Amino acid sequence: MLDPYVRPLIDPPLNFIGKQLVQRGMTANAITLLGFLMGIVAMVMIGMNHYEYALIFLLLNRFLDGIDGAVARHSDLSDFGGFLDIVCDFIIYSGIVFAFAAANPLNAFWASFLIFSFIGPITSFLTYATIAAKKKKQCSRRGKKSFYHLGGICEGTETAIVLILMCVIPDMFPELCLIYGVMCWMTTLGRIYQAWNDFGAEPLTSDDIVYKEQAIKTESQVQ
Repeated sequence: MLDPYVRPLIDPPLNFIGKQLVQRGMTANAITLLGFLMGIVAMVMIGMNHYEYALIFLLLNRFLDGIDGAVARHSDLSDFGGFLDIVCDFIIYSGIVFAFAAANPLNAFWASFLIFSFIGPITSFLTYATIAAKKKKQCSRRGKKSFYHLGGICEGTETAIVLILMCVIPDMFPELCLIYGVMCWMTTLGRIYQAWNDFGAEPLTSDDIVYKEQAIKTESQVQ
């Protein structure tokens, strides 16, 4: 929801930094992995109840997540780079929530609820992107990306804000999980409606039919 409004504000400084890093030989994938490491350290800090240190490493993780895209835009966007970025992001998103359950067993139910709620936005995001790629659908509102980024109530900006708030006010963890979990389900329903509008009424093309026949043939061979 906020990503299209935040991107114009943060892209110019990120692009400047990204250009400087490219000139110094840095790669987007290396920065992605460094950011992932910062996220893992944040998880460990949360598990040890050191929320103030966790906040620092989480902020570094989010900063590097913005930098890797800027570096990629000034070098070469790759399919693997986009894949690696999304995988690392989703692991850290759920890992931070899991770490709060590890830190305090009383958080286990709410952590489980939020991780369960993450599934809807994640699967709807990736499935829509898969179909959008097949139909050569494009969107530039969220900047130049390796694949289509479908919007919704819960996107990267909102998720980062919630995770940061959890580290700032850990006593509010159950309330934050409940609120953001509901927002995740609203996002999922909204994306299902969007997908129906975009894909549901479209007749199958010859390419779609061939794709389905190949999928059915592959499944029968596996069985």
